[in-house]
Amino acid sequence: MDRRPIVFVTEGGEHIWAIINSLTDRFGPISVVLETPYSKRELLVRRARKLGRLSVIGQLGTMILIRLGKSFFHGRIDQLIAQENLETEPRAGQEIVSISSANGPELVETVRRLEPAVVFLAGCRLLSARILADIPCPVINYHSGINPKYRGMNGGYWALATGDTGNFGSTVHLVDAGVDTGAVLYQSRGMPGKGDTIASYAMRQAAFSRDICARAVEDALNGTLAPIDTGLPSRQWYHPTVWQYLWSGIRRDVW
Repeated sequence: MDRRPIVFVTEGGEHIWAIINSLTDRFGPISVVLETPYSKRELLVRRARKLGRLSVIGQLGTMILIRLGKSFFHGRIDQLIAQENLETEPRAGQEIVSISSANGPELVETVRRLEPAVVFLAGCRLLSARILADIPCPVINYHSGINPKYRGMNGGYWALATGDTGNFGSTVHLVDAGVDTGAVLYQSRGMPGKGDTIASYAMRQAAFSRDICARAVEDALNGTLAPIDTGLPSRQWYHPTVWQYLWSGIRRDVW
């Protein structure tokens, strides 16, 4: 197997593949480590312990709406994909290594075998401090939100829903054991397009964030990673509850 400089770790998703394919165009073939998606039931149970059952029931309602929205507005999303020239599926011949969990010895063993210069995370489990310590190269992450102000889930949506439209964007950051708390490397800001909703924000953000992903990888390959101070407050966000979602839609026309 030829050594490849980038190992990309993810659960998958159309907007994630758009980023992977753009990095492939820039740097050549990439090894993709595809982990088994986290159990939604287990995720909701753990979140209920932290946030309470009522909040999680409300979040589940919004998650169902998002899924329905992706089906209902699929033509709009396809239009966005075409306009931005995004490739949202694995290409023929793409090397994919399947593992059960990114936060475990399988990932460490895979990284050590592939010997990349950088590990790039996007849409995967949190890595523990122990796992990070065992990875012998820089680990960076793509986040669909402006850190540290919009850590966690649906960062673009929350920026719009709170009236903070200037912070509709994405971040590439170093990875630590926290939730999107690693030092920021690059950020990209943009605007949602006409007809965008919570179902398409992540794709919109991926479209205008491909360059910062490439710049961060290039810095990692050159040994010139340089964190920046954003001066922003820090907060972790979750899925909106269905009542929060409906209220922001009615009040701010953010859907």
